[in-house]
Amino acid sequence: MSPRRDEHLLRVPGDIEAEDERRLRRIHAEVDMGFDALRDVEDGVSVFGSARIPEGERRYELARRVGACLVEHGFSVITGGGPGLMEAANRGAAEAGGLSVGLNIELPAEQEPNRFQNRRLHFHYFFARKLMFVRYARAFVILPGGFGTLDETFEALTLVQTHRIRAFPVILVDAEFWGPMLGWIDDVLEDQGLISPGDKELLLVADSPEEVCAHVSRAREAQRELPAD
Repeated sequence: MSPRRDEHLLRVPGDIEAEDERRLRRIHAEVDMGFDALRDVEDGVSVFGSARIPEGERRYELARRVGACLVEHGFSVITGGGPGLMEAANRGAAEAGGLSVGLNIELPAEQEPNRFQNRRLHFHYFFARKLMFVRYARAFVILPGGFGTLDETFEALTLVQTHRIRAFPVILVDAEFWGPMLGWIDDVLEDQGLISPGDKELLLVADSPEEVCAHVSRAREAQRELPAD
C-alpha cells in the first residue's frame, strides 16, 4: 500500500500549497489533542526501550519493576505504547495502580498497542509525539533499545545540554548494555573535543528500579525549586 500524500515529509513532485496547509491543520490538531489529554499529568516519567524484548526475559521484568517503582513513588509512566519493554513499563505501572500512558505512533508496519495502557493516545507525526514525551515528564528512563531508543536519548541530551530543559535526568538502565556507548562518548567524543568535558555527566546510570526512582525523585524536587521563567 502506498503512503497517503500527507505521510511524506520531503517534498515530492506535484506538491502544492494546499498540501502544506492540510499538514499544518493536522499538526495543530495533533498537538492540541496531546496537550488536552496530558495536561493533568504533573509527575510523568517517559520510559523508552526496545519493542523486541519479550515477556519473561530479564530486561522485560526489570522494566516492569521500574514502572511499578515509579508509580509507588508518585509518578505516572509514559511510554511509546508498543510491545516489549514499553509494554513492560506500562504493565508495571498499571499493576501498581498508577497512570499508564501510551503515546502510540502510526507506522508502515502497524505497531500493536500494548494492553496495559489506561490512557492511550495516537499520533501520526513523530515530532508531535516527542513533544509530549518531554513536556509532561520529569525525567527520561532509557532501557536497552535500538534506533528509536537512541533517538530519544540523544534528543533529550541535546535539550539538556542547550538548557531548553533543566534538572532533567537521562537515566540509562543496565550498565552492562550501555557500557560500550558510554566508553565511546568518553574515549571518542570527549577526547576529540566534540563535547565539553562535563557533557557526559548528563547521563546517569542505574541497575535497579530503586536507583531509577531515587534519581527521578531528586529531579522532581530540583525542578520544583527552579525559578519561573
